[in-house]
Amino acid sequence: MDAVVDAMAAIDNDEAPDRETLKGAVRGLLQALAAKAPGHTVEVRVPPYGAVQCVEGPRHRRGTPPNVVECQPLVFLLLATGRTAWQEAVATGKVTASGQRADLSRLLPLATPEGELIGE
Repeated sequence: MDAVVDAMAAIDNDEAPDRETLKGAVRGLLQALAAKAPGHTVEVRVPPYGAVQCVEGPRHRRGTPPNVVECQPLVFLLLATGRTAWQEAVATGKVTASGQRADLSRLLPLATPEGELIGE
């Protein structure tokens, strides 16, 4: 996950990752989340870069899903690499999570800041 490594290096240098790097990192981490928790019960949205459905359970078919998680790309990157805790991000309003199954704390982090996937 080169984009994750590059994005985290920028953050560690007190810089913002460039748009393409951040997009690649977010999309790769969203794919890792969907692979780690396959299903269609929770929709995780990271606009404008992507969204995935994940977590086993009842499948949602139309309208707004009952379990939605949404955050900004940089917040998702920090959550997915363990730099920000789920509870802290929700408590501070950096993540909106609605629905009974929208708690992703047991699934995070997804990767190390060095881009190594966790749990594979």
